[in-house]
Amino acid sequence: MKSGFLRNTSLVGAMTLLSRITGLVRDVVYSTMFGAGSLMDAFLVAFKIPNFLRRITGEGAFSQAFVPVVSEYRLKRTPEETAELVAGVTGTLGTILLGITALGVLGAPVVILLFAPGFETEGSRYELAVEMLRWTFPYIFFISLTALAAGVLNSFGKFGHAAFNPVILNLVMIVFAAFVAPSFEQPGLALAIGVFVAGLIQMTLQFWNLRRIGMLRMPRWAAAHEGVRRVGNLMLPGIFGSSVAQISLLLDTWIASFLVTGSIAWMYYADRLVEFPMGVFAIALATVILPGLSAHHAEASKERFNATLDWALRLTLVISLPAAVGLLMLAGPLIATIYGHGKFEARDVEMASYALMAYSLGLMGFSLVKVLAPGYFARQDTKTPVKVGILSLGVNMGFNLVVVAPAYLLGFPYPHALLALSTGLGATVNTVLLYRGLRRQGVYVPSDRWRKLAVQVVAANAAMALFLWWSAGAWSAWPEWHFTERLWRLAACVLGGGAVYFAILWACGLRWQDIRPERAPGVGPQPAAAGPEGPAGG
Repeated sequence: MKSGFLRNTSLVGAMTLLSRITGLVRDVVYSTMFGAGSLMDAFLVAFKIPNFLRRITGEGAFSQAFVPVVSEYRLKRTPEETAELVAGVTGTLGTILLGITALGVLGAPVVILLFAPGFETEGSRYELAVEMLRWTFPYIFFISLTALAAGVLNSFGKFGHAAFNPVILNLVMIVFAAFVAPSFEQPGLALAIGVFVAGLIQMTLQFWNLRRIGMLRMPRWAAAHEGVRRVGNLMLPGIFGSSVAQISLLLDTWIASFLVTGSIAWMYYADRLVEFPMGVFAIALATVILPGLSAHHAEASKERFNATLDWALRLTLVISLPAAVGLLMLAGPLIATIYGHGKFEARDVEMASYALMAYSLGLMGFSLVKVLAPGYFARQDTKTPVKVGILSLGVNMGFNLVVVAPAYLLGFPYPHALLALSTGLGATVNTVLLYRGLRRQGVYVPSDRWRKLAVQVVAANAAMALFLWWSAGAWSAWPEWHFTERLWRLAACVLGGGAVYFAILWACGLRWQDIRPERAPGVGPQPAAAGPEGPAGG
C-alpha cells in the first residue's frame, strides 16, 4: 500500500540518517585525531579496497541479482524452499569469499601496488597501508554475508534491522579511533583492527536476526541449485555495471596516490559530505523500490511499475537537487565547521572545499543512478547497465587522461578537485544513458506532472542559491572564527536556505499531492536489498 511503501522508505531513511550522523561523528574524530596526512591516506586506501569489493560481492551486483530471485521465491515457492535458497547462496558465496579473503591477506603488498602505486615512492606510507590491509581485507567476508542476511530480513519486512547495521560500524570505529588508537605505537593499525572487529559484530548480529525469523539454515555449497545458478548468472554481468561509480572512485585513488600527500584524505572528507544526503534519501529510496519493482514485474503490472519509478524520480528531483546546490554554495563553511579542528589545518579546509564543490556537481547523477538502476535489475536485466557502465567509465577515464593528467603536469594547484569532477561527470553520463534506455524500451513514460514540477524546483533552487551566497559571506573568514560562531552561522545558512527553498516551492503552487505516487506502488512488506551503501555504509 502507498502508506506502507512510504513508511518503509521513511524507516530506512531515518535509520540511514542515524548512520550518517554517527558516520559524520566518526569522520570528525578522524580529522581531529589524524588530520589529512599519510596515516589517513594509507588507512583510506586499506579500507577502500575491501569496501569496493564488498559493494560488488556483498551489495552492488549481488544484491541486484539476489533480491529479484528471492522475491520470486517468496511469491511462488514455500518458506522452506526460500530458506534452502538462502542457505545455498550463503554457503556458495561464503566459500568463494573465504578464498578471496585469503588471497587478499597473503597478497597485500601486491594489492596495494595495484590500487595505489604512488605509495611505493614513500616507503613508510606503503608499508603502513600493507599492514593495515591485512586487517581490513577480511571485512569483505563479514560484510558481504551481512548484506545477504540484510536482504532476507528486508524480505520479511524487517527493514529496521538491516538499516541500523551501519551504525554498528560507526560506533566501533569511533571507539577505536578516539580511545584505542592513542594507546598504540602505530595508531593507524588500531583503525584497521577496528574495521575487522566491526565486520565480525555486524555479521554475527544479522545472522542472529535471521535465526529469530526462522530463516537460518546450515550454509552449504550449492552451485547446482536452480536459484543459486540464477543468482550467479544475473550477478556476473552486473558486477561491472552496478559498480561503475566504485571503479571510478578507485581510479581516482590510483591517480591521487601520485599526487601530494593528503589528496586522498581531502577527497574522502568531501565525498563523505556528498554521501550524507545521498545515503539518507536516494539510497534509502532505492532500497525500498527495488523489491516493489521486482514484484510488479513478476505480476506483469506495467502501470504500477511505471508509477513507482516516476514517483521515485520526482521525489529525487525535489530532494537531491537542493542538496547539491547547498553543498556547492556552502562547501567552505561546511568543511571548516565540521572538519576544521585539531590536526585538520587551514590548508586542508581549502583543499577539501574544492573537492566538495566538484563532487556536488555530480550529486544529482549519483542519486538518479540509484533510482534508475532498479528499473533494470527488477526486470532481471543486468546486461544493459553493463553496457552503460562501460561507456560512462570510458568518459571518466577519458576526462582523467585529457584534462586531469595534463593539468597536474602543468602545475594546476587543485588536481584532486578535477578527479572529483571527473567522477561526477561519469555518473551524469550513466544517468542519461540509463534513462534513455528505459524510455526506448517503453518501460518508463514520464507523467504529466514533470513539466510544472521542473519549473517550480528550478525557481526554488535559484532563490535558495542566492540566499546562501549572501548569508555565507567570504569563505576565507570561516576558519578564523571560533567553532561556536561557525556552528551558529552554518545552522542559520542551512535552516534559512531550507526555508527559502520550501517557501518558493509553496508559492509556485507545489503541494504534496504533486509528488506523491498516483497509485499504490507496493503491496505489503516487500523484500529489499541492503542497498549500495547497505550494512557497511555510514
